[in-house]
Amino acid sequence: MNPRILVLAHNHPDLHPGGTEIFAHDLFGAYKRAGCDALFVGATNDVHRVRRPGTSFQAVNDSDDELLFWAGHFDRFNMSQTDLYAVVPAMTELLENFRPDIVHIHHLVLFGIELPMLIRRVLPDCKIVMTLHDYYQICPHDGLMIHRETRQRYLSADMSGDKCGLEGISTDRFAMRSVNIRNHLRAVDLFLSPSRFLQERYIEWGIDPHKIEVIHNGRPAVRAVRRRDHGTGGMPNVFGYFGNLNPWKGADVLLNACRKLMDDGVDFELRIHGGAPFQTAAFNEKIDKLFAQTSSHVVRLGAYDRDDIPELMAAVDWVVAPSIWWENAPLVIQEAFQHDRPVITSNIGGMAEMVRDGMDGVHVRPDDPGALARAMADCATNPKLWKKLSGNVRAPANIDDVAQTHLSRFRNLIRPDFVAA
Repeated sequence: MNPRILVLAHNHPDLHPGGTEIFAHDLFGAYKRAGCDALFVGATNDVHRVRRPGTSFQAVNDSDDELLFWAGHFDRFNMSQTDLYAVVPAMTELLENFRPDIVHIHHLVLFGIELPMLIRRVLPDCKIVMTLHDYYQICPHDGLMIHRETRQRYLSADMSGDKCGLEGISTDRFAMRSVNIRNHLRAVDLFLSPSRFLQERYIEWGIDPHKIEVIHNGRPAVRAVRRRDHGTGGMPNVFGYFGNLNPWKGADVLLNACRKLMDDGVDFELRIHGGAPFQTAAFNEKIDKLFAQTSSHVVRLGAYDRDDIPELMAAVDWVVAPSIWWENAPLVIQEAFQHDRPVITSNIGGMAEMVRDGMDGVHVRPDDPGALARAMADCATNPKLWKKLSGNVRAPANIDDVAQTHLSRFRNLIRPDFVAA
């Protein structure tokens, strides 16, 4: 028989189409196609939904196996749910009614670090699996492991305000935060990581190396769009950026690189896809100024839907992923590879694992507009390089195959002789 699976994410892709939410929801769909009885619950707060008196649960769409869990009272520094009076009874009722064999957690933001212990108390025989999509348990600065002002990255798991820019918080509070979170995570039976880099960070932080393994993310199968017709003497010189604009995704680095390309007389076009939700006025002013300075070569196309990706990808030759933080498994890289587009990316974190430098993409030093400009200039003027790299692109694993890998691990957790129907 197949396990009964409760999937938990810190939002729903219909409300917030982030990479974690999209992957968690896609995997949920693959579990159902594999014959599993599965339920998806996405946490939300008053950013997306108003609280409804009398219940913590809300519908998100017409599906009867997808729910929203309103969890708006949350201490982000401690990853703690502060409204346990409402959350514990509601979550207990859900667990007792659905009675999953597996709870697959994709994030504890909004739910709270207390959730694994609650699951263990309510359902002692249930197995708890947690996919670690970022470094939020390690770093209270949104799991970025980067200083919020200086943009200095750090690798050490020993946190302090000096490292992440959260000034005014004592070192003891950072230490107690880590101890508390690690203690709660002891209830988790298996941790999964989409990259070796992230796995190593969590082992250094204190996760038992025998309880964490790597399973790479996958994507639903799509037909690759055709490559641009360069014609006689044409050049593969159209670049694409896909994703939200924020200080950590490197959009400002990319636009400054474009200024250098323009100064050097390079013939190119950059197409920017994505909005800038929830950003500061200072960041938006900075980005708007850079767009104005590069408007002759840069097209700002705004937010997009997932269904738009093939059409948008068809108009570019290269995808640029210039993040300055330790990205784990960017969705945009897999989307680019699904459509045979080579990727120019920062040579750090999971990005460096996903893109093979000189094989299916190009690595550049992060947060360095000059280095990025030189790489883009080489790509824009070298059709042989584009032909080589695009010819070596490998499509990501199919999400249904990835689901089967997960299910195999789940069955081993439940019992060694747990055989699928």
